[in-house]
Amino acid sequence: MTRIRIISFCLFFLLLSLNNLVAQQTDLIASAEEFQKELNKEYADPEESPLEEKDLKEFNGLEFFEVNSEYIVKADFVRTPAESPFAMKTSTERMPVYVKYGELYFTYKGKDFKLNLYQNQELTQDPEYFDYLFLPFTDLTNGESTYAGGRYIDFRIPESREVYIDFNKAYNPYCAYSGKYSCPIPPKENDLDVEIFAGVKAFKGH
Repeated sequence: MTRIRIISFCLFFLLLSLNNLVAQQTDLIASAEEFQKELNKEYADPEESPLEEKDLKEFNGLEFFEVNSEYIVKADFVRTPAESPFAMKTSTERMPVYVKYGELYFTYKGKDFKLNLYQNQELTQDPEYFDYLFLPFTDLTNGESTYAGGRYIDFRIPESREVYIDFNKAYNPYCAYSGKYSCPIPPKENDLDVEIFAGVKAFKGH
């Protein structure tokens, strides 16, 4: 094979890889936008909304940071199968039982981070949520532009080692909207020493 043909093949596969990457990013952004749209729909529904009645009457949508691909980070998922069940602290005396299911390792702005994924033991018996994983976290925006108690991201059991954490899908605990709920408190090991300007902002009730 001539040198020119080798270079041509290399350029072809490079362009193909770049096109796939762009398509993947486009799909992830569309997924985040759809998530936020569905969350607004849920919160506007009196049957599902965690909002207080007075807030629901004037609800025109949650305030989100603009969807940004910078906050869709690739992570390495590591399964941790030997973990013991523990009672996770909540905003009330309720102590639901969780197990640390795995760890997510990722790099953001040149710094390395780790977040733990948890599995609610009661939900493992639910056919709709048996593969549901819970990612609670805090970051340096809490108490400023985002809810002071941290935020959550929903996960499903990964099918591969490589996963994406989409912080554009970060949402508030129900406790951010009403004091009648009992909400898990993000464990200290999921404190991120960085600002995450993505997802749902702090709620300003009426």
